[in-house]
Amino acid sequence: MTDKPIRVAVVGAGEFGRNHVRVWREIPGAQLVGVVDANAARAEKIAAEFGTRIIPDISSLAAEGVQAVSLAVPTKEHARVGCQLLDGGLDVLVEKPIAASLGEADKLIASAARGRRILQVGHVERFNPAVTAVQKIVSRPMFFEVHRLGIFTPRSLDIDVVYDVMIHDLDILLSLVNSPVVDLKAVGIPVMTDKVDIAQARIEFESGTVANLTASRVSTERVRKMRFFQEHEYVSLDFTRQDVLRVRVESGGAQPEIKFEQVPASPEEPLHAELREFLECVRTRRVPLVDGRAGRRALELADRVMAATLEHAQRVQLGTFAPQDSR
Repeated sequence: MTDKPIRVAVVGAGEFGRNHVRVWREIPGAQLVGVVDANAARAEKIAAEFGTRIIPDISSLAAEGVQAVSLAVPTKEHARVGCQLLDGGLDVLVEKPIAASLGEADKLIASAARGRRILQVGHVERFNPAVTAVQKIVSRPMFFEVHRLGIFTPRSLDIDVVYDVMIHDLDILLSLVNSPVVDLKAVGIPVMTDKVDIAQARIEFESGTVANLTASRVSTERVRKMRFFQEHEYVSLDFTRQDVLRVRVESGGAQPEIKFEQVPASPEEPLHAELREFLECVRTRRVPLVDGRAGRRALELADRVMAATLEHAQRVQLGTFAPQDSR
């Protein structure tokens, strides 16, 4: 290992890419070399805003001494561009979802393994301080209620809300419940676009755990909460406030006593924690918390939710409002 700064670049200068550029400038031990985007005007704007350089294309990254890349291009390009970067000897943090299909996810995973490259998937909510705090107290959760609601914006409209929004919570759910899915029902409809804009899923695991998830990008308010119940305990997690409330029933006295506890969580921008983790994995060569296989598992479950949504639309004859699986 060396203390020399890791030279990084951002490929894709959209909204996600812009945030990566912004945060990379703040990460100790990282040296932001520049940004790549097929849209020259967009790349120039981001480079000027954050005082970095434009790199003409990904084939120029090696000549610039770049070692690691944040990949924030459209989902349909993840596998093609990601494999090119990995095969070129670069470590890659690819935004979620990992790819447009499981087959393409497998190509990324194989490319990383072949070249012994780091592949991390940008499930940024895994690095939310509230999620980190919950990981320490979860035991045997039996019921989840999850809401991730957002106000409509013209962002990420190339994919359904299941892959854009719900996949965050599917990934977290899989990290908290170590059990196969045995039953899944879902419903979703387009509202503002020709993709599914609001979806609800009910997932049951072999362990008996049940999870209800709602995801929307057409709500009138922003809500990002997860609640779960385990024996004699209720836990409420707020992603926005980055806090966790634990409510427990304690016996031993004449009457059961309800205790409220704020679980300690250190506030931090999740993207900052995510990029710091990626940088540490690049430096030490350890497996990331959210590696390619974790990203694939989340995508596989999202595919199952989407398939159930399509099946429901066909069964109830939604007609022209039936979502189209054109991802």
